[in-house]
Amino acid sequence: MNQHLLFLERFLKSPRNVGSVAPSSRYLAQKMVKQVNWSEIRAVAELGSGTGPITRYIQSNVNPDTKVFLFEMDHLMRTRLRLDYPGFSCHANAARLVNTIHQKDTRHLDCIFSGLPFFNFERGLRDTLMDQIVHALKPGGMFIAFQYSLQMKKQLSEHFIIEDIKLVPLNLPPAFVYVCRKKITI
Repeated sequence: MNQHLLFLERFLKSPRNVGSVAPSSRYLAQKMVKQVNWSEIRAVAELGSGTGPITRYIQSNVNPDTKVFLFEMDHLMRTRLRLDYPGFSCHANAARLVNTIHQKDTRHLDCIFSGLPFFNFERGLRDTLMDQIVHALKPGGMFIAFQYSLQMKKQLSEHFIIEDIKLVPLNLPPAFVYVCRKKITI
């Protein structure tokens, strides 16, 4: 099935979890992935991988020895990701991020990409996901997320230094890319 049709079908079935009628554009995927110095990345996760538009750019930039974790709740999209990216580790629940990476002998992640529609989730789930992301990232690690509004800015600034927010107008709908770095606590 075409990725756009699959995405639309899954959106119609569960709009709160999928968050958009179309997969991320190549413009959005490129904007997110180019924020990272890939020579320094040894472990990376993508939350809300969907049909894999950002995953494709991760695959083309990642070092062969880098551990890549993909998280996607939708079982049909997760099955497709497993087939398309057999070298990556696919999982269902980003709310179990820390436990999942620890089970795969990874202490911390260098970078986390996210396409999760945070503002569609109840506050409790948003808080759980933020907690998991913060605990999974190494000190100074990167969190790069796209959203369709600026509503997450306040919550993100509680945990991260927001280095930049970039508008990607050539995405459907237009999106904001938050480029964040985990605060280093002493």
